Amino acid sequence: MPSSPIPMMDSQRRGVQVARSAVTTMPLRLLILGGTTEASALARLLAGDPRVDPILSLAGRTATPAPQPIKTRSGGFGGIDGLVRYLRDEKIDAVIDATHPYADQMSAHAVSACAATGLPLTSIVRGAWRQVAGDRWQDVPDTDAAARALGPAPRRVFLSLGRQELHAFGAAPQHHYIARVIEAPAHADLPPDLKVIQARGPFDLAAETRLLSDEKIEVMVSKNAGGPATYAKIEAARALGLPVIMIARPHKPAGHVIATAEEATAWLHDEASRRGV
Repeated sequence: MPSSPIPMMDSQRRGVQVARSAVTTMPLRLLILGGTTEASALARLLAGDPRVDPILSLAGRTATPAPQPIKTRSGGFGGIDGLVRYLRDEKIDAVIDATHPYADQMSAHAVSACAATGLPLTSIVRGAWRQVAGDRWQDVPDTDAAARALGPAPRRVFLSLGRQELHAFGAAPQHHYIARVIEAPAHADLPPDLKVIQARGPFDLAAETRLLSDEKIEVMVSKNAGGPATYAKIEAARALGLPVIMIARPHKPAGHVIATAEEATAWLHDEASRRGV
């Protein structure tokens, strides 16, 4: 005759319930590929959220990045294979690509690594700036083309494209350059007539107009970064009637495309709910 099941003690029953609760409420492990205002906004939205355990990854190009309210790592991963290892070693559940519109290689690696590991990937894609009445843009494909587009006659040029690509303008040494960067450039092959202004945005229209006027700028070179943080320089160039040499965006691979940190948070909460968190 089969034996009757042994009744579970109340304390045992409570222990099983606690164990099951711990399994279903483990926070979702998230990797944010950052370096943008959207990544910082997402970090602030997720700080203290019990459903998500986020890690913000920065490329490491800035030695003194703005402080963040969540765990942060800095530096590359070692290509696609290195990123795959990181995702597996850290038991990452989801990835959000919030890198700069010109960080096309990192985005390509994220797409490949998430495909290899089967992880969901959402990409925050910031809308590009569009020309409006009064803008005088010349579109070029890259920084080398931008340097050539300045022409042979000496001009006073405002460079707003970060410190990594300033060396490209060494090929046009006849111009006087004013470059605004967060950190001083370390590249040895820089234009000979270069003034560096160290500042961190955002910048307002009045300050941008004053800078362009005080420096007697004749032409601006900019990447089409999009977003509001640095758009005031474009407005200032329009108000002053200055031409802008606009470096086009590269093709940037993406996962599930969204536009804002708020949309990314909603997507994460959906993922967490689907996993029972």
